[in-house]
Amino acid sequence: MSAARVGVVTFPGTLDDQDAARAVHLVGAEAVPLWHADHDLKGVDAVFLPGGFSYGDYLRCGAISRFAPLMDELIPAARAGLPVLGTCNGFQILCEAHLLPGALTRNASLHYVCRDQRLRIEQTDTPWTGAFSPGQEIMLPIKHGEGRYVASADTLAALESGGQVVVRYLGANPNGSLNDIAGISNEAGNVVGLMPHPEHAVEELVGAPSTDGLGFFTSILKKLVNA
Repeated sequence: MSAARVGVVTFPGTLDDQDAARAVHLVGAEAVPLWHADHDLKGVDAVFLPGGFSYGDYLRCGAISRFAPLMDELIPAARAGLPVLGTCNGFQILCEAHLLPGALTRNASLHYVCRDQRLRIEQTDTPWTGAFSPGQEIMLPIKHGEGRYVASADTLAALESGGQVVVRYLGANPNGSLNDIAGISNEAGNVVGLMPHPEHAVEELVGAPSTDGLGFFTSILKKLVNA
């Protein structure tokens, strides 16, 4: 069987696409570059939207990227079940594209936050978290200025009751996210958004706080190989 193919999207201002491609490669999958202006997903089996500052975070984080030509292909594919993971700016783009509910707003402290963060895996029934155990505690880097997750009371209640909170902050909440939410999924579970950066916690040689981020990539590889 050929290697699972994970598309890695690059927008103007994306910073972490090469880190994401490296993480995909480390678990034995093929990283397929996808340019924001493409009109073709190139037959990939899953898509990763990395972090960065797409379009310089002009207007509102992710608001311009949501209208990129590639998103015209990605949005219907995601709604049809294609596994998609967005981290940091990728999470913001997924919310702007209405593939995930709620929004990411300015950190409650009004300061940019860059540190290693303790997290708890709340949901393992997604293609991106199946390698973890429910309640497992991990450590991943965070680095964002607009990472505070907000949503209406009804949306929060639906996320909690529907098992759509995927990852939660432990210890001090770094940005004021409601319900300590660090990551969520859509109702179907195939689309996941994370504020932390798993792609920066895959190799100890580069000073990562852990290799806990590999679990997100081994999860999608196992899901695709066994599909």
